[in-house]
Amino acid sequence: MPNLAGILTETAGRMPDRPALRINDTVISYSMLNAMSAQVAGLLRARGVQRGDRVALMMPNIPPMASVYYGVLRYGAVVVPMNPLLKGREVAHTLKDSGAGLLFAFELMLPEATAGAQEAGGVDVIPVNTGSFRQLLADSEADDSVAEVDGDDVAVILYTSGTTGRPKGAALTHDNLRSNAEVARNLLDTNENDVIFGGLPFFHVFGQTSALNAAVLTGAMISLLARFDPGEALAIIERDGVTIFQGVPAMYIAMLRHPKLAETDTSSLRGAITGGAPMPLEVLREFEEVFGIDLLEGYGLSETSPIVSFNLPGGGRRPGSIGKPVCGMEVRMLDGEGRDVPTGEIGELSVRGLGVMKGYWNNPEATEAAIPDGWFRTGDLARFDDEGNIYIVDRKKDMILRGGYNVYPREVEEVLYEHPAVSEAAVIGVPDELNGEEVAAVIGLKPDAAPAGNEQRQALAEEIQQFAKDRLAAYKYPRRVIFTDELPKGPTGKILKRQIRDEQSGVPATAAEA
Repeated sequence: MPNLAGILTETAGRMPDRPALRINDTVISYSMLNAMSAQVAGLLRARGVQRGDRVALMMPNIPPMASVYYGVLRYGAVVVPMNPLLKGREVAHTLKDSGAGLLFAFELMLPEATAGAQEAGGVDVIPVNTGSFRQLLADSEADDSVAEVDGDDVAVILYTSGTTGRPKGAALTHDNLRSNAEVARNLLDTNENDVIFGGLPFFHVFGQTSALNAAVLTGAMISLLARFDPGEALAIIERDGVTIFQGVPAMYIAMLRHPKLAETDTSSLRGAITGGAPMPLEVLREFEEVFGIDLLEGYGLSETSPIVSFNLPGGGRRPGSIGKPVCGMEVRMLDGEGRDVPTGEIGELSVRGLGVMKGYWNNPEATEAAIPDGWFRTGDLARFDDEGNIYIVDRKKDMILRGGYNVYPREVEEVLYEHPAVSEAAVIGVPDELNGEEVAAVIGLKPDAAPAGNEQRQALAEEIQQFAKDRLAAYKYPRRVIFTDELPKGPTGKILKRQIRDEQSGVPATAAEA
C-alpha cells in the first residue's frame, strides 16, 4: 500500500491489542490508534477537506499528534507539522506558504496558533484538548478507508531553511518516509517487543521517522514525553522498560548530569542513537561507560527523510564519524564544480536516494539550486576515510544547531533589526557544552541609543533579548547579546561572520543567559 498510513492499518490488523502509545498511565492500543485516525479522516471529510489539501498540526508529543498525523495521511491529505513553540508570525508564514486551510492546535498553543491563523487569512483552527476534542472525534462518522495515492505523492511538508531566506517546505513523499522508516527499523533490528522512548518531537523529521513511523511499522510501543525533562526521561526508562533511546546530544548530557541517574534502573536499554547535532566524543564515552551500551551516531536532514548515514552496531562503528550511507542512499563529496573530490579531501556532502525529497514546496528555484543534477547539496562539508566512513568537517551554511533544533540567523537578525536601538546585527552560533551551539547576537547600536554605563548596557541587552524572545520560538532567540562598536566587514560591505565567530567564541554574555 503506497499510502504511508498503511503502516498503521497493517499493524493494527496484525496485532490490534498491542500497545502503540503510552503517556503517563494512559495506554493506547494499535486498534484504538487506528480507530482514532479513521475518526480524524471522517472529521476532515465533514469539514470539506479535499484530497491533496494541506492540514497543519501544532502539537507536542501527545496521542492526538499521532492520530491526527495518520488520519490526515489516510484521508489523502498532506500533513504540515509545526513546532508548537512557534510564534504567531511564524505560524502565519507556514500556513500561507503551504496553503494549509486547517490547523489542529493543542490548547496551550492556541493563542499563537489563532494569531497566526488570522494573519494567514482566517485559517480554520481546531483546538486539541482533553475533553472536547475527544467528543468532536466521537461525533464524527469514521472513514475507515485508506486513500489511494502514488508513492511519489507528497505526504508531509517539513519547514526548514538556509541562511538566505525564510523557511522553505521540504516536500517528502509517501515513498520517502516509508523507506526511511524501514531503514530506521532495520538499523537497530526493532521488533514488536521493543519500547521506544518518544521524547524526540514528532513535528521534527528525526522523531517522526525514527520513533513514530519506525515503531508503527514494527508494532513496537512508544513511550511519550511531551516536553523533554531529564528526570522524567530517566523515570520513563525505568517505569516502561525502554529498550531503545533516541535523542539529540543535549538530552544525553542532561541525563548524565541529573542527580537521579545513579538511582535509576536503566538495564532495560539495549540500544541508543543520536543525531541532530554533533555528539562530543567525551559525552559519547561517558554515556557508554555509565549506561553500558553503545551510543550510535547518525546523520540526516529534513530534506532526506532524514537518515543518510549511520554507525552500525558492532565493531564497524567509528566514534566521531557519522557512519556510512544507509541502504537506499548514496553519498558523494563534491567540489564547487560538481566533481568528486579524492578520498580524504573535503567536499560538499551530496546525497541521492530513496529518502531525498521531491523538492521544496512551490519553490522550483530553490529546488533547482539544492538539487541541480539529481544530487541534493546538503551544505555540509565532509570527507570520506579509506573505509568509506563519513566525517563532518564544517558547515557551509551559517545555520546554527541548538540542541538539535535548526536556528537560521537571518530570521533572527530580521527581528533584531526591528528594535529601535539596533543599527546592525549578526547572529552566530558559539560553542556550548549543553546544546552543542548557542545563539549569540553581536550588535552595533545606533549612536543615540548607546548606553553610557555598564548597568545601562546590561539593561539594554536584556531588553533586546526579551524583544526577540517575544517574537521568536523559544529555541531561536539569542541567549547571548554582545555589543560592539562596529561589525567587521569585507570590501563589499558584507558582514564577516566567520571573523565574528572567531572573535566571540570565548566572550562571555553581556546579558544574563536564560
